[in-house]
Parts: sequence; C-alpha cells; structure tokens
Amino acid sequence: MEQYGLFAYFYDELMDDVDYKLWADHIEDILKYYKKDVVHILELACGTGNITLEMNDRGYDIVGLDISEEMIEVAYNKSSKLRKKIRYICQDMVELEYEKNTDCILCMCDGFNYITDDESLKLSFEKVYDTLEDNGIFIFDISSYHKLKNILGNNFMVDKREKIDSMWINTYDDESRMIEMDLSFFVSLDEMIERDEYNKIRCIVGNDDTPLYTKFDELHYQRAYTEEEIIDMLKEVGFRDIESFGDFTMDKPNDISERIFFSAVK
Repeated sequence: MEQYGLFAYFYDELMDDVDYKLWADHIEDILKYYKKDVVHILELACGTGNITLEMNDRGYDIVGLDISEEMIEVAYNKSSKLRKKIRYICQDMVELEYEKNTDCILCMCDGFNYITDDESLKLSFEKVYDTLEDNGIFIFDISSYHKLKNILGNNFMVDKREKIDSMWINTYDDESRMIEMDLSFFVSLDEMIERDEYNKIRCIVGNDDTPLYTKFDELHYQRAYTEEEIIDMLKEVGFRDIESFGDFTMDKPNDISERIFFSAVK
C-alpha cells in the first residue's frame, strides 16, 4: 500500500496544527550555533513543501526532494500559486543523486524514521555526505525511540473534521522496533468533487440517510532509532562536530524527548 499517495492531497488540512515557522526558527538557531552562513539548501523528504516555502521566504535558495509524486505535485502547485520559483525533485533519498554540491541539507519531520533498516539509513547518510560541499552542514530530526514506542505505539487515534475524518491504528513491535500505522480516511463526496480528486479514489455510496463519502487507506512504517545509533552512524560516514538537541530547544535530549534534532558538518 502506497505511503503518502492520496493522503498527500489532504496532508496540509490534517496537519494544520503544525507550526512550520517554529521549525524554520529552530533550523536557523542551529545554523547560528555553528556560525554558518548558508545560501543553498537541499531539503530531503520535503513533503508538501511547507518548510521549503518558509525557508524560501527567509531568503534561502532551496530545492525540495521527496519520494512521493503526489507530495511533490502538491508542493509544486502551492509554490506556483504563490509565484515561487522553487525546484522540486521526485527521488528516493536513499538513492540521492544531485548534480551539484550544496552547503546545507535538511530532512525534517521524521523523514529518516521511514528508512527502516540500518544499511539503507547509512547509505542515505553517505549520499548526503557526498552531496555536501566541504564544511557543509546536515540538519535533520527523528521521532524518538520513546515517542514511537510509548506514545504512538499501540495507540488508536481519531480525528474528526467537517469534511474529512481520519483513523490511525498504530502497532509497535519491540523486536524489530517498527511501528505500523494503519491509516483510514473518510472524505465527503462533495469535498472530493470540489477538489477535483473524485476519480482518484473509489466511492462508497451510503443509503438515503447517509451522506456520500469516499474512503482510502494507507499503511505507514517507521523505525525507532536511538540517539546513540544515529550519532555512531554519522561518525562512521565521516561527519564531524555532531550535536543533538531535544524538542525544539538547544538543550541535549533526555529520556522523554519526543523529537531529536541532529546536526553534523562534513
């Protein structure tokens, strides 16, 4: 089952509580910590381009990359409507091929948790290292081991909106350290027609007393990594000046940090 396929067209609506200015502020705080003047940025797993657009607004020359064609489509359309000339690339970051070196690479919103084996994660870090120019900086985050196991794991969530409802059933496996997220979305037929997305998903027809709606499902997998595992892997690849920060602060992560940011220099 595809990840971030049809979900891409509703992602922004369902994630409307995310403060992307906070994310951009924290990125800039980390750049200031390293005293880095960055111009060119490559953002991996850029999704629908929310951080991409925010960083572009702040004067950075940024390119967005994502494995999902649908996410790239949404990001490109948003940028076009705002008359932003931002380049987007549809590509798997594990197989990163970028034609020029860049002075900063980002991967925000737990993109690396979607890489579920050590070999592929290390390969992705190697690709980042090769793509960065000398003294370039790599900044990314993960959802912590604590968050995936104890907060999201084996949990059930429902989000009811006026025109779209979603249901998340999460299952965490201790041995593999994998979380399986079974997502179901229910969208009013009127909303689908209004968005011109009707033909992209199947229609479930209710009886006379039930509104027409559409339903689609996605299955997402994420892997829990420890802070130490990530740091060791970055060192093996050749990165230096490696730092970690907890939950949008410049403090070290602790046992209950839900999001861990990492930074490293080539």
